Amino acid sequence: MGKGMRAGKKPSAGGGAGNMQKQIQQMQQMQRRMEQMQAELETKEVEATAGGGAVSVTANGKKEIVKVVIKPEVVDPDDVEMLQDLIMVAANEALRQIEEMSQSEMSKLTGGLSIPGMM
Repeated sequence: MGKGMRAGKKPSAGGGAGNMQKQIQQMQQMQRRMEQMQAELETKEVEATAGGGAVSVTANGKKEIVKVVIKPEVVDPDDVEMLQDLIMVAANEALRQIEEMSQSEMSKLTGGLSIPGMM
């Protein structure tokens, strides 16, 4: 046994139950803020274009494609692959922007902490 310790006594953990309760409350508050932020993000939309604006894709914060606009002059029955590529590029860019927005907002809330399982 260490000097100054008596049998049956545990060293103080610096706050004990009160400190643990405070940490739990802080985590619950952060969880509520994260849920609110996620709800706000889900209402946002981003638009990305490809081919100089020939194709535009809009995605929402739920990472869903909600709108695709294709200019008629880009529709060429002899070159369907180009149109497919433009749609894919615009869709991927819209989803990338949503992910970036989500990460940015989450890092503001967590102060840059990396929390496993979060976004």
